[in-house]
Amino acid sequence: MEIDTTRFGPIEFHLDDVIRFPEGLPGLERCRDWLLLSDDENEALAWMQSADRPDVALAVVSPRRFVPGFRMRVARRELEPLDLARDGAAQVLAIVGRTGRSVTLNLKAPLVINLAKRLGRQVITNGDLPVRHELGEDLSVLRRSA
Repeated sequence: MEIDTTRFGPIEFHLDDVIRFPEGLPGLERCRDWLLLSDDENEALAWMQSADRPDVALAVVSPRRFVPGFRMRVARRELEPLDLARDGAAQVLAIVGRTGRSVTLNLKAPLVINLAKRLGRQVITNGDLPVRHELGEDLSVLRRSA
């Protein structure tokens, strides 16, 4: 299959590459099929490209890479649809955003992905993790890419 994206141009993929978000994402409920793409210029950054809308791509990172000691607590019912067989079987990604001059991570509502089953869900964490966690160090490569 192929999708002609606005950010990356044409991308060829197989159905096995698709990560299904059965509920979509808040504000993007109709975008249920996504591709996880690496960024050629920055190994810390990846992209969730919608297979449903070629104009939608979200920059994502592993929050553990940028937030030392990152831990999230999530109600079991939030993770049940992902059919996770064991702890640690999930990939957790934070959506990258911008506010003025700073780069932020949404730690309150990360994406949780069961890579083996190709299922994903955006979850709301318990506790007081921020929606806009500002990254404090020099992240010029991340700023250019995202």
